[in-house]
Amino acid sequence: MLVAGFPAGAWGTNCYLLAPGAGEECVIIDPGHQAAEGVAEAVAKHRLKPVAVILTHGHIDHTASVVPVCGAHGVPAWIHPADRYMMSDPEKGIGQVIGQPLMGELTIGEPDDLVELSEGASLELAGLELSVAHAPGHTKGSVTFRLPGQAASPAGEEFPSVLFSGDLLFAGSVGRTDLPGGDQAELLQSLARVCLPLEDETVVLSGHGPQTTIGRERATNPFLREVATGGGAEGVPPRRGM
Repeated sequence: MLVAGFPAGAWGTNCYLLAPGAGEECVIIDPGHQAAEGVAEAVAKHRLKPVAVILTHGHIDHTASVVPVCGAHGVPAWIHPADRYMMSDPEKGIGQVIGQPLMGELTIGEPDDLVELSEGASLELAGLELSVAHAPGHTKGSVTFRLPGQAASPAGEEFPSVLFSGDLLFAGSVGRTDLPGGDQAELLQSLARVCLPLEDETVVLSGHGPQTTIGRERATNPFLREVATGGGAEGVPPRRGM
Protein backbone atom coordinates (compact mmCIF):
# COMPACT_ATOMS: atom_id res chain seq x y z
CA MET A 1 0.00 0.00 0.00
CA LEU A 2 1.22 3.49 -0.84
CA VAL A 3 0.33 6.57 1.21
CA ALA A 4 1.91 9.82 0.03
CA GLY A 5 1.12 12.77 2.27
CA PHE A 6 2.22 16.38 2.52
CA PRO A 7 1.17 19.52 4.45
CA ALA A 8 -0.29 22.21 2.22
CA GLY A 9 -1.12 25.89 2.37
CA ALA A 10 -1.43 28.47 5.10
CA TRP A 11 -2.73 25.95 7.66
CA GLY A 12 -0.40 23.07 6.86
CA THR A 13 -3.36 20.80 6.14
CA ASN A 14 -2.35 17.23 5.39
CA CYS A 15 -3.32 16.03 1.91
CA TYR A 16 -2.97 12.30 1.24
CA LEU A 17 -2.79 10.17 -1.89
CA LEU A 18 -3.71 6.54 -1.25
CA ALA A 19 -3.04 3.69 -3.70
CA PRO A 20 -2.40 -0.07 -3.70
CA GLY A 21 1.09 0.75 -4.93
CA ALA A 22 3.17 2.89 -7.27
CA GLY A 23 1.94 3.03 -10.85
CA GLU A 24 -1.68 2.33 -9.91
CA GLU A 25 -4.95 4.19 -9.40
CA CYS A 26 -5.18 6.44 -6.34
CA VAL A 27 -7.61 8.34 -4.14
CA ILE A 28 -6.84 11.91 -3.05
CA ILE A 29 -7.91 12.87 0.47
CA ASP A 30 -8.44 16.54 1.44
CA PRO A 31 -6.70 18.60 -1.26
CA GLY A 32 -6.80 21.87 0.66
CA HIS A 33 -5.29 25.32 0.31
CA GLN A 34 -2.55 25.39 -2.34
CA ALA A 35 -2.48 21.59 -2.57
CA ALA A 36 -2.81 21.24 -6.35
CA GLU A 37 0.92 21.50 -7.04
CA GLY A 38 1.78 18.95 -4.36
CA VAL A 39 -0.83 16.57 -5.74
CA ALA A 40 0.61 16.91 -9.25
CA GLU A 41 4.13 16.24 -7.95
CA ALA A 42 3.06 13.13 -6.01
CA VAL A 43 1.08 11.80 -8.98
CA ALA A 44 4.10 12.20 -11.26
CA LYS A 45 6.61 10.83 -8.73
CA HIS A 46 4.63 7.65 -8.03
CA ARG A 47 3.09 7.33 -11.54
CA LEU A 48 -0.43 7.40 -10.13
CA LYS A 49 -3.83 7.73 -11.79
CA PRO A 50 -6.33 9.64 -9.60
CA VAL A 51 -9.87 8.26 -9.67
CA ALA A 52 -11.56 10.28 -6.89
CA VAL A 53 -11.22 13.01 -4.30
CA ILE A 54 -12.72 12.29 -0.87
CA LEU A 55 -13.20 14.92 1.84
CA THR A 56 -13.23 14.52 5.61
CA HIS A 57 -15.18 17.78 5.98
CA GLY A 58 -16.00 21.04 4.24
CA HIS A 59 -13.63 23.63 5.76
CA ILE A 60 -11.73 25.49 3.09
CA ASP A 61 -8.33 24.47 4.45
CA HIS A 62 -9.32 20.92 3.39
CA THR A 63 -11.23 21.72 0.18
CA ALA A 64 -9.69 24.78 -1.48
CA SER A 65 -8.03 22.77 -4.27
CA VAL A 66 -10.89 20.37 -4.96
CA VAL A 67 -12.12 22.13 -8.11
CA PRO A 68 -8.72 22.40 -9.84
CA VAL A 69 -7.64 18.89 -8.80
CA CYS A 70 -10.91 17.29 -9.92
CA GLY A 71 -10.79 19.28 -13.14
CA ALA A 72 -7.21 18.34 -13.92
CA HIS A 73 -7.93 14.62 -13.63
CA GLY A 74 -11.62 14.46 -14.57
CA VAL A 75 -12.64 12.79 -11.30
CA PRO A 76 -15.54 13.18 -8.85
CA ALA A 77 -15.35 14.43 -5.26
CA TRP A 78 -17.21 12.98 -2.28
CA ILE A 79 -18.43 14.97 0.74
CA HIS A 80 -21.02 14.55 3.49
CA PRO A 81 -24.26 16.41 2.62
CA ALA A 82 -24.19 18.42 5.88
CA ASP A 83 -20.94 20.12 4.78
CA ARG A 84 -21.73 20.50 1.10
CA TYR A 85 -22.79 24.16 1.48
CA MET A 86 -19.21 25.12 2.35
CA MET A 87 -18.04 24.30 -1.17
CA SER A 88 -19.93 27.31 -2.53
CA ASP A 89 -19.89 29.46 0.61
CA PRO A 90 -16.66 28.74 2.54
CA GLU A 91 -16.90 31.89 4.66
CA LYS A 92 -20.17 30.64 6.16
CA GLY A 93 -18.36 27.53 7.33
CA ILE A 94 -15.80 29.44 9.39
CA GLY A 95 -17.88 32.46 10.36
CA GLN A 96 -15.44 35.05 9.04
CA VAL A 97 -14.24 36.77 5.89
CA ILE A 98 -11.42 34.96 4.10
CA GLY A 99 -8.54 37.34 3.51
CA GLN A 100 -7.32 37.54 -0.08
CA PRO A 101 -3.67 38.18 0.90
CA LEU A 102 -3.67 34.97 2.94
CA MET A 103 -5.62 32.75 0.58
CA GLY A 104 -4.56 34.09 -2.81
CA GLU A 105 -6.61 33.11 -5.85
CA LEU A 106 -9.43 30.69 -5.02
CA THR A 107 -11.81 28.72 -7.19
CA ILE A 108 -15.01 28.73 -5.15
CA GLY A 109 -17.76 26.26 -5.92
CA GLU A 110 -18.41 22.60 -6.54
CA PRO A 111 -16.53 20.39 -8.99
CA ASP A 112 -18.50 19.12 -11.98
CA ASP A 113 -19.19 15.81 -10.24
CA LEU A 114 -19.89 15.97 -6.48
CA VAL A 115 -21.22 12.88 -4.69
CA GLU A 116 -22.72 12.86 -1.20
CA LEU A 117 -21.33 10.45 1.38
CA SER A 118 -23.58 8.48 3.71
CA GLU A 119 -23.03 6.96 7.16
CA GLY A 120 -21.65 3.45 7.06
CA ALA A 121 -20.89 3.58 3.34
CA SER A 122 -18.14 1.46 1.88
CA LEU A 123 -16.23 3.18 -0.92
CA GLU A 124 -14.56 0.86 -3.41
CA LEU A 125 -12.08 3.10 -5.16
CA ALA A 126 -8.68 2.51 -6.75
CA GLY A 127 -8.82 -1.15 -5.78
CA LEU A 128 -9.25 -0.22 -2.10
CA GLU A 129 -12.22 -0.48 0.24
CA LEU A 130 -12.66 2.47 2.60
CA SER A 131 -15.33 2.51 5.30
CA VAL A 132 -17.00 5.83 6.07
CA ALA A 133 -18.00 6.88 9.60
CA HIS A 134 -19.96 10.06 10.25
CA ALA A 135 -18.10 11.88 13.04
CA PRO A 136 -19.73 15.27 13.78
CA GLY A 137 -18.34 17.69 16.33
CA HIS A 138 -15.75 19.70 14.42
CA THR A 139 -18.39 20.23 11.72
CA LYS A 140 -21.83 18.70 11.24
CA GLY A 141 -20.63 16.74 8.20
CA SER A 142 -17.24 15.54 9.41
CA VAL A 143 -16.40 11.95 8.47
CA THR A 144 -13.49 9.57 8.85
CA PHE A 145 -12.22 7.03 6.33
CA ARG A 146 -10.80 3.70 7.49
CA LEU A 147 -8.77 1.22 5.51
CA PRO A 148 -8.90 -2.21 7.20
CA GLY A 149 -5.68 -3.98 8.09
CA GLN A 150 -4.23 -6.39 5.55
CA ALA A 151 -2.64 -9.81 5.81
CA ALA A 152 1.11 -10.21 5.80
CA SER A 153 2.83 -9.27 2.56
CA PRO A 154 5.15 -11.70 0.74
CA ALA A 155 8.01 -9.95 2.52
CA GLY A 156 6.44 -10.78 5.87
CA GLU A 157 5.21 -7.27 6.61
CA GLU A 158 1.76 -6.76 8.09
CA PHE A 159 -0.24 -3.65 7.30
CA PRO A 160 -2.34 -2.34 10.19
CA SER A 161 -5.65 -0.60 9.85
CA VAL A 162 -5.36 3.07 8.87
CA LEU A 163 -7.76 5.80 10.00
CA PHE A 164 -7.89 9.07 8.09
CA SER A 165 -9.34 11.10 10.95
CA GLY A 166 -9.64 14.55 9.40
CA ASP A 167 -10.02 17.10 12.21
CA LEU A 168 -11.63 14.67 14.64
CA LEU A 169 -8.48 13.29 16.27
CA PHE A 170 -4.89 14.56 16.24
CA ALA A 171 -1.70 13.47 17.94
CA GLY A 172 -2.32 14.77 21.46
CA SER A 173 -5.44 16.79 20.68
CA VAL A 174 -8.76 17.00 18.81
CA GLY A 175 -10.55 19.37 16.45
CA ARG A 176 -11.83 22.72 17.65
CA THR A 177 -15.56 23.13 18.19
CA ASP A 178 -15.94 26.92 18.30
CA LEU A 179 -16.69 27.43 14.59
CA PRO A 180 -20.17 27.24 12.98
CA GLY A 181 -21.50 23.69 13.26
CA GLY A 182 -19.04 22.74 15.98
CA ASP A 183 -20.32 20.93 19.07
CA GLN A 184 -18.14 19.65 21.92
CA ALA A 185 -20.62 17.02 23.10
CA GLU A 186 -20.95 15.66 19.57
CA LEU A 187 -17.18 15.57 19.15
CA LEU A 188 -16.72 13.57 22.34
CA GLN A 189 -19.47 11.20 21.25
CA SER A 190 -17.74 10.76 17.89
CA LEU A 191 -14.44 9.99 19.60
CA ALA A 192 -16.16 7.34 21.72
CA ARG A 193 -18.08 5.79 18.83
CA VAL A 194 -15.51 6.00 16.02
CA CYS A 195 -12.08 5.90 17.67
CA LEU A 196 -12.28 3.99 20.95
CA PRO A 197 -13.39 0.65 19.40
CA LEU A 198 -10.39 0.54 17.05
CA GLU A 199 -7.35 -1.61 17.72
CA ASP A 200 -4.34 0.02 19.36
CA GLU A 201 -2.22 -0.70 16.27
CA THR A 202 -4.49 1.39 14.04
CA VAL A 203 -2.44 4.14 12.40
CA VAL A 204 -4.06 7.58 12.59
CA LEU A 205 -3.37 9.99 9.73
CA SER A 206 -5.02 13.26 10.70
CA GLY A 207 -5.81 16.55 9.03
CA HIS A 208 -2.95 18.37 10.75
CA GLY A 209 0.29 17.33 12.38
CA PRO A 210 2.16 14.02 12.60
CA GLN A 211 0.81 10.50 12.42
CA THR A 212 0.01 8.60 15.57
CA THR A 213 -1.77 5.41 16.65
CA ILE A 214 -5.00 4.72 18.49
CA GLY A 215 -3.02 3.02 21.25
CA ARG A 216 -0.80 6.05 21.78
CA GLU A 217 -3.79 8.39 21.84
CA ARG A 218 -5.77 6.08 24.11
CA ALA A 219 -2.90 6.30 26.62
CA THR A 220 -1.90 9.96 26.28
CA ASN A 221 -4.56 12.07 24.54
CA PRO A 222 -6.54 13.86 27.29
CA PHE A 223 -9.71 14.06 25.20
CA LEU A 224 -9.72 10.38 24.28
CA ARG A 225 -8.95 9.50 27.90
CA GLU A 226 -11.88 11.69 28.96
CA VAL A 227 -14.38 9.73 26.92
CA ALA A 228 -12.80 6.41 27.89
CA THR A 229 -12.83 7.08 31.64
CA GLY A 230 -15.53 9.71 32.05
CA GLY A 231 -12.94 12.09 33.55
CA GLY A 232 -12.30 15.72 32.68
CA ALA A 233 -9.81 17.23 30.26
CA GLU A 234 -8.95 20.45 32.02
CA GLY A 235 -5.62 22.13 31.36
CA VAL A 236 -5.07 20.26 28.10
CA PRO A 237 -3.32 21.53 24.93
CA PRO A 238 -5.38 23.78 22.61
CA ARG A 239 -7.50 22.12 20.00
CA ARG A 240 -6.45 22.22 16.36
CA GLY A 241 -7.85 22.68 12.88
CA MET A 242 -9.24 25.76 11.15
